[in-house]
Amino acid sequence: MDLSQLLTMTGNSAYTLVVFVVALSVIVAVHEYGHYIVGRWCSIDADVFSVGFGPVLASRVDKRGTKWQLAAIPFGGFVKFAGDKNAVSVGGVENLPPEEARRTMMDAPLWARLATVVAGPVANFILAVLIFAGYTLAQGQTTEKVIFEQAFDLPAGFESELLPGDEVVSVDGILIGLSGEDSVDDLPTSPQRTYVVVRDGVEMEVNGPNLLVPRVDRLFPRSAADDAKLKIDDVIVAVDRVPTYAFADIVTAVEAVEGAPILLDVWREGEIIEVELSPRRVDNPLPDGTFETRWMIGIGGEYFFEQQRESVGVWESVTFGFDRLWFTIKMSLNGLWEVITGGISSCNISGPVAIAQASGSMASQGAGSYILFIGMISAAIGLFNLFPVPVLDGGHLVFYAYEAVTRRKPDGMALQVLMFSGLALIGSLMVFALLNDLVLCP
Repeated sequence: MDLSQLLTMTGNSAYTLVVFVVALSVIVAVHEYGHYIVGRWCSIDADVFSVGFGPVLASRVDKRGTKWQLAAIPFGGFVKFAGDKNAVSVGGVENLPPEEARRTMMDAPLWARLATVVAGPVANFILAVLIFAGYTLAQGQTTEKVIFEQAFDLPAGFESELLPGDEVVSVDGILIGLSGEDSVDDLPTSPQRTYVVVRDGVEMEVNGPNLLVPRVDRLFPRSAADDAKLKIDDVIVAVDRVPTYAFADIVTAVEAVEGAPILLDVWREGEIIEVELSPRRVDNPLPDGTFETRWMIGIGGEYFFEQQRESVGVWESVTFGFDRLWFTIKMSLNGLWEVITGGISSCNISGPVAIAQASGSMASQGAGSYILFIGMISAAIGLFNLFPVPVLDGGHLVFYAYEAVTRRKPDGMALQVLMFSGLALIGSLMVFALLNDLVLCP
């Protein structure tokens, strides 16, 4: 390895670390602020609000007496409420005067403690919805009719006679935008297709490439394509020297080799480069919440042209944000259940290394992809914290439910044992996920 390669690897690692820390810090800060602000609304004081752990890099104390600090280890954070012995609000100072005790987490009314604890995950969900809604509001959505805007940059052999404003009606006789068994993917491979379009109110036939050309429109993190440094807008013009004209050609070729190495001829900015990679078995989520296991290289395709878009109202974008949040939660729960029951591989459990690599990959694809990634991780972390495991917010909610039913708080010694058990469980899960990242499923 020469010096230039070493510098490149170091630079990539530093970039990945920075974007991961930024994403994690935003998500943690929002989560902890949810706890803090609702606790404040419920008259519970906070002594410390920390982003990160360990040595304090910077801090200030506000007029309420809360110390806001940035710590050196940026992989988490906490709010230490008044009277707490530790950052997880287990145990507290006893025998305080009633007016002081009311402003501590331990002696606040049950409703106040419950609201304060649940506010952290809810804040993560709100962040996710705002990100999904904001992205939709900014980008708009494609019109109900398929309207040609402009073609993507493609190599020779993918020429099109379509013009801006053309409404695409059919491709080789297959209607566009209608559901049914027939699909453009079912058409026999061909470099050119016949399009029926409506132009200036007149229906006519024009020629163009396949609707879904073999262009990389999406690149999935930690996939074979990502590891091989494919890029958005790359066009795969051949697989193992066999020309490809449609995205379906790539799918067929990848599934045929069943994991054996394949050679891709990739058109990138006017030049042809060769990329060798090996497809991987992937548990691919489906829209209905189930999974299918397929050989994949980790790219997604789209139409060969940009479609005309229309603006979306605030209500529509917020509705989409909640839909996307629900889909993310549903897929996370279904995925976890499938792992537990053996339906899909345990390699789907990712640790900090895999998440950091994914954040770097998404950031390299553009600000929009990176921000959406933050939204999805925020939703996942909110859900994770609601699991009924001691140490997590969900564990506290279980304790509060016990208190509500029995009219007494759990025994202090029992709490310590449960917290230790929860910490051991979370630690074991983290070790397993880290082993997945580095050894079992690199």
